[in-house]
Amino acid sequence: MSEQIAQLEVEGEDDAYVLDPKAIAAILYAVDIDDSAKLTDLMEPLHAADIADLLEQINAFDRSRLIRLYGREFDGEILSELDESIREEVIGVLTPQVLTQAVRDMDSDDVVDLVEDLEDKQQEAILDALGDSDRAAVQQALGYPEYSAGRLMQREVVMAPEHWTVGEAIDHLRNTPEDALPAQFYHMVLVDPRLHPVGNVTLGKLMRSKRATRLADIKEETFQVIPAMQEESDVAYAFNQYHLISAPVVDDQERLIGVITIDDAMAVLDEEHEEDILRLAGVGEGSLSDRVIETTKQRLPWLAVNLVTAIAASLVIAQFEAAITQIVALAVLMPIVASMGGNAGTQSLTVAVRAIATKDLTGANVWRVIRREVLVGLINGLIFAAIMGGVGVVWFGSPALGYVIAMAMVINMVIAGLAGTVIPVVLDRMGVDPALASGAFVTTVTDVVGFFAFLGLAAAVLL
Repeated sequence: MSEQIAQLEVEGEDDAYVLDPKAIAAILYAVDIDDSAKLTDLMEPLHAADIADLLEQINAFDRSRLIRLYGREFDGEILSELDESIREEVIGVLTPQVLTQAVRDMDSDDVVDLVEDLEDKQQEAILDALGDSDRAAVQQALGYPEYSAGRLMQREVVMAPEHWTVGEAIDHLRNTPEDALPAQFYHMVLVDPRLHPVGNVTLGKLMRSKRATRLADIKEETFQVIPAMQEESDVAYAFNQYHLISAPVVDDQERLIGVITIDDAMAVLDEEHEEDILRLAGVGEGSLSDRVIETTKQRLPWLAVNLVTAIAASLVIAQFEAAITQIVALAVLMPIVASMGGNAGTQSLTVAVRAIATKDLTGANVWRVIRREVLVGLINGLIFAAIMGGVGVVWFGSPALGYVIAMAMVINMVIAGLAGTVIPVVLDRMGVDPALASGAFVTTVTDVVGFFAFLGLAAAVLL
């Protein structure tokens, strides 16, 4: 049975690395019959991330029963892999003894990530589980601003004086107690007498070099130092931009106080991407585990904004009520103009927001990008104008109506390309998150311009 649990679904690309539903059913059956030994046997082959996925997929009642039955086998890494929305619930189910053991096995950065979103009572329970030195390190990290490098770093650092040789470094690592080293590390950080980091030596070079080789002679060419107060999004950008594996973190006196590793940087990038996608859709930062009331509260404000923008578009339509009454075809065709403009605007908006997030869209190239999006809108507008112009003639037998919808299509597609790029840039310059607010503005512009252009031209040409 354990082999069945370890087997992942690989029938198609979309199913790769997804737990087998039969495996989940077997685990839940072990919980139902209260068989702790069987549950442990079934869970043992699973990675901590897979166990976290399992806990997120089942309901709260089954989750609570599984955790209690699993007991002391609960690994601290599972907590770090859990979605924040259920992490607090899981901690509340764990016994103090199990929680203590789980937390003590975690690196300091994982503990900080665990406690920063918990209530004071649960934070205290986590901190009480730590030794004095670990507790002090976590509390010091919590003293840094949220979303800063100081919160992201781990305090466990492997460092050595720059004048050491490879032999001295290896002997130092072998003689250091295991619990004093990080669970995983990629570099040895070289420091000067004032604890200022001056370079990195990869473990690969350390093991390949002769013992008499000076560490300073084999340090990495690419070396970036991260200030503790730097935004974590900028840290993730630096890792991606300079292909870093780890980077030392320094305080305001430029002394080494921690290190950030690539797994934490990539987690930030993943969170940034997820956040942008959710905000573009106006759904906040919710997850599948959120309750109905929480999800409703997150989505309600932007639905209200969309209602206001829809009313604004309706007011434009109301100004041409007489024209719509006389020519029914206008009511049939005008949603097409607005819809095409909205989709084109969303395309430009998505590209612009992503480029801003990755720092690819800057003051140096903003006008070139705007010009490109406008030209793309013009070309697409001309293509679809020809199509819809023909539709207007064939469907309604009116060349004038075909001309009107063709012109409106060109105008709205050009405006969509312009608005989809300019609006997020302006909001970013104003200090407003473009992913959060751009969608409503772009939709309003394309709806209002689309309706006004189509109905205005129709009133001028057809009546």
